[in-house]
Amino acid sequence: MTYIFILLSIVAGVICDEKDGGKAYRIPLNDGNAIPALGLGSFLGFDENGQKPVEEHEVEYPVKWALEAGYRMVDTAAAYLNEDQVGAGVRASGVPRENVFIVTKLPPQESRDVVASLRNSLSRLNMSYVDLYLIHSTVTFKPDDSGYDIIDYLDTWKGMEEAQKLGLAKSIGISNFNISMIERLLANCEVKPAVLQVEVNLNLAQNKILDYCKSQNIVVMGYTPFGSLFSKEPERPAPKIDDPTLTEIAKKYGKTTPQIVLRYLVQRGVVPIPKSVKKNRIEENINVFDFELTEEEMETLSKFNKDYRVVFPSFWQDHPYYPYEKVDTPAADLFKKKE
Repeated sequence: MTYIFILLSIVAGVICDEKDGGKAYRIPLNDGNAIPALGLGSFLGFDENGQKPVEEHEVEYPVKWALEAGYRMVDTAAAYLNEDQVGAGVRASGVPRENVFIVTKLPPQESRDVVASLRNSLSRLNMSYVDLYLIHSTVTFKPDDSGYDIIDYLDTWKGMEEAQKLGLAKSIGISNFNISMIERLLANCEVKPAVLQVEVNLNLAQNKILDYCKSQNIVVMGYTPFGSLFSKEPERPAPKIDDPTLTEIAKKYGKTTPQIVLRYLVQRGVVPIPKSVKKNRIEENINVFDFELTEEEMETLSKFNKDYRVVFPSFWQDHPYYPYEKVDTPAADLFKKKE
């Protein structure tokens, strides 16, 4: 049975390597590296006071628990203000650094000196390299946060390429780019981005950009993978965690509804990065590689798509490199609350 699974995985274009103790197979990237099919998100989100502060050990312990549970990828960013705790969690886990795929991101305030910014991230992580470095956003700001800084992402990408040449990042990629931006980047780069990170969930299928990235051999990472699943706000679209369709499928496989959602994304070829600071939830989220949804179930779940963004900073839309749909009345809050 194991031999058959390995053969099927090779045909599907994935790498099965249990030597590092991880539970997720690895997906080949266009630069010769490979990324785990699921990782731990580390952003703590926002509350009524803005970005939540990072308390002592609040990210370190979840990273340690995740690696002990079989995760082999952790996603962070300079903007999350937790890179030091991510690094501490990796070291506390006992898992060798070379077995852990670390992702961090260039902050929008530091796009004029990519290499220096990455060196600062590496200092906070206490690491000599990251496995993947992403441009966090095409919308950039002045270093003192006094307003927009208009920086062409093509210029920023040259700095990303330099960081890779220096060995500071094994792979480089982008986040929160739209298709036209990716097309422009591909027409003007030396190194093709290996990964695009965007919001993907049942509420926001991202079919067009997923198809486009597949045609360009760019792997898509999906943040906010649960969409509105845990939301108690009635205006948010279905499904919620107790949705009858989800619970029926979950019962069939002896899984939870969040596990069904994650498995759906994995089968679409998306690399989800669910976040949690609860040990039991962290352990639950990685256990989605021992079953497979049918084609009919995948089709059923796809019908939840409403092209609804949980993360929709429309108040940035005056920036010339704003990547999302423009609206008549920009959102007043920084980010809509998310699980």
